[in-house]
Amino acid sequence: MAWQERDLQPDLSPRHFYGAEIRRLRKLHDNMSLEALGNILMFSKAHLSRIESGASKPPVGLSEKLDMAFGTDGLFCRLYEMAKREPFPDKYSAFHKLNERAVEHASYSLSIPGLLQIEPVIRAIMYAGGSSPSDAEIESWLTARLGQQERLWAEPVACEYWFILDEYALRRPIVGPEAMVEQLSVLLAAGRRRNVTIQVLPFSAGVHSRVGGSSLIMLTAPDGSMVAYEEGDRWGRLHDDVVTVVSRRKDYDLLRAQSLSPRDSEAVISSALEGFAEDAPRRHA
Repeated sequence: MAWQERDLQPDLSPRHFYGAEIRRLRKLHDNMSLEALGNILMFSKAHLSRIESGASKPPVGLSEKLDMAFGTDGLFCRLYEMAKREPFPDKYSAFHKLNERAVEHASYSLSIPGLLQIEPVIRAIMYAGGSSPSDAEIESWLTARLGQQERLWAEPVACEYWFILDEYALRRPIVGPEAMVEQLSVLLAAGRRRNVTIQVLPFSAGVHSRVGGSSLIMLTAPDGSMVAYEEGDRWGRLHDDVVTVVSRRKDYDLLRAQSLSPRDSEAVISSALEGFAEDAPRRHA
């Protein structure tokens, strides 16, 4: 199979812009190939390809070699000062940009995943942190969150989704029983879509890799590259280095193995829904 260059996203982060500049200058220099540039820099073609596409951070020492090869008078050294600070400058924003073009989204959450939350749940979570958001902040967040959900329900299918929910998420009444019935009904409807798989991690699974409480999302881009996003109560961390991503993928695969099958998971969700449905009439008695 012929070598195909990856698509570039220069506006995604300084690191991606750094990579796009490598390609731009390669093309200006007699359409120099990655292999030829690698021979000059003493870097492998595969490694340079990952740097050029933004999939890997530029290592120490590469910028000086690029400036010498292209005669760019310190351009890459200056870009490196921005690119080295963070894999992504605004990790939460970068995560959503990556999420918008991902072809596979796989997540584990101790709560109802954001992409499946109904409006009352979104509002309840906004207030749960003890803050007092303004009406404008609430509406802005609500609009953004509901907008993110459109891709999951859209036709034609643009992304495959795999959700692992802790059983805790199904049993804890974070909103009233009527709203919980609605929320769990949405989970059941989503699980019946051809691009969505839902598994429940039961209480009986015991200790697992996410027992500390942080959620995990694995995103796969159209070119096959993958990132991992971990999120706690007041923090988020985006990983794109190969070692960490592979480690988090193994964690996720183990969670899949510990979880119930999609059919058994549907039965657990239905059981939880029935429990809340029984509570609803008592609330009005």
